[in-house]
Amino acid sequence: MAAIRFTALSSAYNREANPYSSPKSPVSEYFGSNVFDKKKMKKYLSREAYEHIQEAIEKGTRIDRKIADQIASGMKAWAVEMGATHYTHWFQPLTEGTAEKHDAFLDYGDNGDMIEAFSGKLLAQQEPDASSFPSGGIRNTFEARGYTAWDPSSPAFIIGRTLSIPTIFVSYTGEALDNKTPLLKALHAVDKAAVDVCQYFDKDVTKVIATLGVEQEYFLIDEALYNARPDIVLTGRSLMGHASAKDQQLEDHYFGSIPERVTAFIEEFETEAYKLGIPIKTRHDEVAPNQFECAPIFEECNLAVDHNVLLMDMMRRIARHHKFSVLTHEKPFNHVNGSGKHCNWALATNTGVNLFSPGKNPKTNLQFLTFLVNTLKAVHKHADLLRASVASPGNAHRLGANEAPPAIISAFIGKQLTDMLNKIEKKVSNEKMTPDEKIELKLSVIKVPSILLDNTDRNRTSPFAFTGNKFEFRAVGSSANPAVPMIALNAAVAEQLSEFKKDVDKLIERDVKKDEAIFQVLRQYITDSKPIRFEGNNYGDAWKKEAQKRGLTNITNPVEALDAYLTPNSKKLFASLDVMSERENEARAHIRWDNYTKRVQIEARVMGDLVMNHIVPVAIRYQSELVENVKGLKELFNDKEYKELASARLELIRTISQHISYIKAKTNDMIEARKVANKIEDEREKAMAYATKIFCYLDDIRYHVDKLELIVDDEYWPLPKYRELLFIR
Repeated sequence: MAAIRFTALSSAYNREANPYSSPKSPVSEYFGSNVFDKKKMKKYLSREAYEHIQEAIEKGTRIDRKIADQIASGMKAWAVEMGATHYTHWFQPLTEGTAEKHDAFLDYGDNGDMIEAFSGKLLAQQEPDASSFPSGGIRNTFEARGYTAWDPSSPAFIIGRTLSIPTIFVSYTGEALDNKTPLLKALHAVDKAAVDVCQYFDKDVTKVIATLGVEQEYFLIDEALYNARPDIVLTGRSLMGHASAKDQQLEDHYFGSIPERVTAFIEEFETEAYKLGIPIKTRHDEVAPNQFECAPIFEECNLAVDHNVLLMDMMRRIARHHKFSVLTHEKPFNHVNGSGKHCNWALATNTGVNLFSPGKNPKTNLQFLTFLVNTLKAVHKHADLLRASVASPGNAHRLGANEAPPAIISAFIGKQLTDMLNKIEKKVSNEKMTPDEKIELKLSVIKVPSILLDNTDRNRTSPFAFTGNKFEFRAVGSSANPAVPMIALNAAVAEQLSEFKKDVDKLIERDVKKDEAIFQVLRQYITDSKPIRFEGNNYGDAWKKEAQKRGLTNITNPVEALDAYLTPNSKKLFASLDVMSERENEARAHIRWDNYTKRVQIEARVMGDLVMNHIVPVAIRYQSELVENVKGLKELFNDKEYKELASARLELIRTISQHISYIKAKTNDMIEARKVANKIEDEREKAMAYATKIFCYLDDIRYHVDKLELIVDDEYWPLPKYRELLFIR
């Protein structure tokens, strides 16, 4: 049988023979051992160089060439001692992955001998070929020049024998061709705006950083079975496959005992992650079979993004040591839960305060409420942009599928905070407050508990939920670079905090007391942003109707969702904060439309190839066997017996013929629709054609293929089935 055949292909994992077993020493002893961190900087750099790089990290100051040479020399000395032979500028182009070009620490010395060399110039800037990276029309294809520039705020690290230096990536004319450049600008904007607002409450606050903890969900499947599924290899998901008799319906996989072979894989990638300074804290089985999750302790946002994309790449490489393949597609298997990337976001000050944690007195609690309400206002104002930031072909399968938040952006804050905001909304008027009103409000603020983590049940259906001391952006897809939603979120909050300060200062200039001015502005913001707050079940149909009444959008088509990048509201947001120019912003929309087209195009081509070259021939072969069987029955039995015995077989033959005919007809229609769409030159129009005219064929054809899977002899079926793919042995 196929199950036996495909299982036999899989190599048994021998834990004792694993050369990558975890070290026995405590994690704290080797954490960050492959990172050029502060400890190593102090050892390998002069005091002058160390102070300059720390100032660049903390304040964003420039490092001059002389100091850069010193830093490069120290970095090279450390890397060579660690066994590194090459270096690379590691960057994040607009391909949803990472990129690197390795060069050896090799050059001619003064006497012509070969030496290890690495200069400040090579550290600070390099020129990789930019012609084959997506630019969204920023430059012509024949214009190849692009530059990578060192990001000192994200430390260099060693993988294998290569020193990797995190960098930005820009065009010859200076436009960003990556995700890191606008993220750094958005983080700078939210830092400045948040510090200005914090000055109302604490003059010692001089810096605010956005923090991020990224929960990463993923699937593991056996490498041999992965290689036997061309659709998964080429698209990241199964384009066909009938539901297994047993999958997640017993809810026995969630938080279950992790299989030994999987544990060995997890232990290895965690060990390698720890060496790279990635603080992974949590591991567990997820809801679907073969689905798992890892989550780190929160970090500074830019570093957390680097670590997440690095982790995804590392997991794929290490999985091969254990005969696994890692799938980060949002919906690799139909009928079972897909995967997300929950982004836990907060703001923290240089004084050690989490701005989303209530304090112990009215002043700190008023600060907490200020940042809470301004975040809600920002989410309300830029809900469509946040929706666009998580739009992708894969996430379109997941959002709103009763396993993930819907495409409607809303925020959950819990009953206690909802009651408090409602009280503030009612009590504070545009006129001066009476003494009694002031006392009542301050008493209300005092009652905010210092820990809100468990003040209400966590709403897992909300796309943007307050979870006690942070917001959890749950709508992000598992394959996404988290920089994209973090650019949108941090920019939106930065703009809103700036508006808040202007509004408060206007009242103060009119002799309104500071606290009263803050309360008056917050009241208006609470009223303005009220439609975005929802405490109920986001999965239910009732919420869709209610959201429509509130004026919230429900954009399920990812191509249409990306239009939000090109609205005057979004253009103004990014341009006013110098996060992205209008040209850079438009380029990203065009790149993602093009990406959508190509991904659906690939899926359609793979589907056509599989059904016509694998599924239909096998179905015909099995049908022919049935036909021969029926002919044999006719020769052996009389007419009455023949009709009784052959009726079921004849019905199977008819059913197979119907499915084959439908598959053939729909595949031809899909090919013709693709030909029409491919002639469209406008990127959005082409992507929309693929979304509305072609994407639907994939599910239509799949339905009939999956029906054939239940009929055709298992020995003939050419692809591993879900019952084999979803259970690790």
